[in-house]
Amino acid sequence: MPFPKPSKDRLDLTAAFVPVRIALLTVSDTRTFEDDRSGDTLEQRVREAGHIVADRRIVKDEIVEISALLRAWAAIEEIDVIISTGGTGLTGRDVTVEAHQRVYDKEVEGFSALFHMVSAQKIGTSTMQSRACAGVSKGTYLFALPGSPGACKDGWDEILKWQLDIRHRPCNLVEIMPRLQES
Repeated sequence: MPFPKPSKDRLDLTAAFVPVRIALLTVSDTRTFEDDRSGDTLEQRVREAGHIVADRRIVKDEIVEISALLRAWAAIEEIDVIISTGGTGLTGRDVTVEAHQRVYDKEVEGFSALFHMVSAQKIGTSTMQSRACAGVSKGTYLFALPGSPGACKDGWDEILKWQLDIRHRPCNLVEIMPRLQES
């Protein structure tokens, strides 16, 4: 069964758009801002969608460094969403998923399932090598995407662009943000 493509038909254009404040993290032992194509891809798409890039950094594939930055960003009230790229594969240096999991209050399992549905249409069974994941920490959404620009495009264009738009129907992640820390 083909994945139903998101479309503008699902946007309630009578509702007001709400910009979300998004921090972007590239996890890599080798990338710099001069050659970070995945980070550039995400930054461009976030801005084009009308959201705010609250911060952008590059850190090495070190679980302690990654989780420390994720925790610090999640504690900042002016950051609503964190999107990381890189380190979601199967090699020994791929520790982004483990860093994310250390920080989560809750995991969003549906993101991984949905990402794999989207990815399978583009790269077939090779999607199994990705451990894309998502969760919530201190009322902040965290998403871990693979390190390729194509995976970042797929994750943003097919999932996050829509779920981070308060006008998306029947529901979206933005409308429940005020309730993420309920007890």
